[in-house]
Amino acid sequence: MNRTRVGIIGGGPGGLMTAHLLQKEKGVGFEATVFEAGPRLGGKVLTRQFATAPISYEAGAAELYDYSQLGPDPLRELIAELGLGTAPMWGEAVVLGERVIETYADIRRAFGNQALRELKRFDARAWNAISPAEYYESDWKQDNADVLSRTSFQALLDTIKDERAREYVRVCVHSDLATEPHRTSAMYGLQNYLMNEPEYMRLYTIEGGIERLVQELARRTTAEIKLGHTVTRVERLPAGYAVTTRHNGVVTRAEFDYVVAALPNNWLPAIDWGAPALSRAVLKHHKHYDHPAHYLRVSALFDAPFWRDRISGSYFMIDAFGGTCVYDESARTPAGAYGVLGWLLGGEPAATMSNLPDEQLVAAVLDTFPQCLGDARAHFLEGRVHRWVGAVNGLPGGFPMQPPEVRHRPEPVGHPGLFVVGDYLFDSTLNGVLDSAELVVDMISAQVRRAVVSS
Repeated sequence: MNRTRVGIIGGGPGGLMTAHLLQKEKGVGFEATVFEAGPRLGGKVLTRQFATAPISYEAGAAELYDYSQLGPDPLRELIAELGLGTAPMWGEAVVLGERVIETYADIRRAFGNQALRELKRFDARAWNAISPAEYYESDWKQDNADVLSRTSFQALLDTIKDERAREYVRVCVHSDLATEPHRTSAMYGLQNYLMNEPEYMRLYTIEGGIERLVQELARRTTAEIKLGHTVTRVERLPAGYAVTTRHNGVVTRAEFDYVVAALPNNWLPAIDWGAPALSRAVLKHHKHYDHPAHYLRVSALFDAPFWRDRISGSYFMIDAFGGTCVYDESARTPAGAYGVLGWLLGGEPAATMSNLPDEQLVAAVLDTFPQCLGDARAHFLEGRVHRWVGAVNGLPGGFPMQPPEVRHRPEPVGHPGLFVVGDYLFDSTLNGVLDSAELVVDMISAQVRRAVVSS
């Protein structure tokens, strides 16, 4: 049987998931090649260890989302298929002005009845705007006519009349948005705010580190993996596509029936797409989804988990840097007597501060750690920094949002064999990138089957 050749550009989770799904397709023989410009697979899924002690921390993707209580959850199913264990994550605390807020009663005691009324009013509006069932389907729907899709999240925040209630909501979502409230929609802002509600979703991690997911996909794949191969050009042939790569100064050209660009949106313009029509189509695609968002991960090893006398859970929010999620990494990985915290800075503070040296960044997070939780500097042993500027999307799906099939084909008429895969097309999560890969593999398989029938 003739095998269908698929060239996959990008060895991150999207590329590896695409290769894995192609491998599983029954009745269609695929031969995949994965081109990765860097020296490793996995993209922004990265688990690392400190030098002072062999203790792990997440340096990239921080958590996974569990929708299984609402319907099928492909990522949960994939992780189970790969035999990886999981552990739940939870957190309730928000630290505002040296006050730990966990309940409505805490809001009232700290900021008064007006703040509590305004927060309850906002919560009710969020729950009424998006039900759990609608939340589950949100990445597949086109809500272009909804006023929340046409309004900025900042405009929605401005409807909260009490300043402290407004700050509480902003701090809750800033890290997850990875952008500023005025740069994204009210719909996306509310979706991130509702992440904290177990009726909508639950958070979890992979035992031993989230990078085990991509490691296991890479171990099982039959695709040819080409590390250090930068794709410089993709061009249409009379039958299929030619992919040109550069590796250690050597330029190579390979031919494929289909090409899948499993890249962050900001990398697409770096490739020469050959004919003017395709170049224009790819640049139009890039422009539609050009809403770069930013993360900055600062991880610190301490001689003890000194904060746990005052706060518990897998993570908590603090009001530094516009709102930052701090993960208790030592709550999800064995750390002995040590403690590990991981700061997830988002948006403009992450982009701006990424220009600073590591030592200055570590000092900044230690200096802004809430004193009510303890003296971070007194227990500090080692710090690590990982920069993810432009690595995620601040308005996934773009606006206006297009049908899912359209999002994944920049030029379907003239170039029906060229597809894109990415979390920016759905929700900027690993769940979203798997949805994206599944959709593309289904479309490619359908094309191949139609071609077989017509022949």
